[in-house]
Amino acid sequence: MNRLWSTLKGAFRRLFRRPPEPGHFEDDHKFSWRGWLSIAPLVWPARDYRLYVPSGWSLLRRAPLIALCHGCKQSADIIVEGTHISEVADRERMLVLLPQQKENANAWRCWNWFETRTASGAGEAAIVAAQINTVRKRYRADPARIVVAGISAGASLAAIMGLRYPQLVRGVFAHCGIPCGAALSPMSALTVAARGPETDVVAIGEGARRLAGEDLRRVALCVVQGEQDNIVAPRNAAALVRQYLRFNDHPAALLDPASAVPRADIEHHEAMSDGRIVVTREWRRDTALLVRYVSIAGLGHAWSGGDAKHPYNDPRPPSATQLLASFVTELGG
Repeated sequence: MNRLWSTLKGAFRRLFRRPPEPGHFEDDHKFSWRGWLSIAPLVWPARDYRLYVPSGWSLLRRAPLIALCHGCKQSADIIVEGTHISEVADRERMLVLLPQQKENANAWRCWNWFETRTASGAGEAAIVAAQINTVRKRYRADPARIVVAGISAGASLAAIMGLRYPQLVRGVFAHCGIPCGAALSPMSALTVAARGPETDVVAIGEGARRLAGEDLRRVALCVVQGEQDNIVAPRNAAALVRQYLRFNDHPAALLDPASAVPRADIEHHEAMSDGRIVVTREWRRDTALLVRYVSIAGLGHAWSGGDAKHPYNDPRPPSATQLLASFVTELGG
């Protein structure tokens, strides 16, 4: 009887087993009534996006969702090639949403993180939130593992998303990014990038926490910063760490000098194969990760471990894409 049952099971497997569907891209666009920009009021509040559906994806199993926002002078396709995100997405079965900026909204294709409405959660933050919501529902993404990530202007938009949409976003991965609300106007954006925030970004984190009230949930942050970045100064990374520590109500946000990285709960130093030192600091509540700060010696304004054929990518370790994947996986733990 057992032998017959085994034979029948084997026959059913052969009959219904299909090789996994290969990973592929799907293109769409999304509109938001809250998406109008104060600096470009004639630009229609919609943006195109690409979605990478990984190999083996199925509606029967909820997958993590990463919204990966490109930097200035980049595109969705370029950040895919530069970060090799599709390869990691196939391995980890992660959906990857790739919002696409358009030139009439910003001539350099930067996300307008410095624009007042966007920094408050409207503008382009509202448009990307609408894209995330659409993909989340259509593809049954895991709500506990929705992460907004990016580099430079994309990272700065991601930082806004975590504070303004904590009911939607569970994590933020900011590679050389700037805190939410750091600039008082578009005119000061470059100065803020080079010198650090001109506002009290910790107070902005506190305000976002109070606004969320009883509905507030932890929004974990992972910051990756090159110590030799001459476009986005490392002091922005320190300020971003403090902003999210305050948002997540960790006492370290209010300790130590305001311009310094607060004392971490855990600190780890590692030498890479090329001799560069990577310092990882973490702040936790019980076992739950609140903030992780990865500081990389010798790295400039570039995606660590990226494809050097594209600007703003450094092929040397560590792999920021793998750091992102590990961060997303931990959120589901």
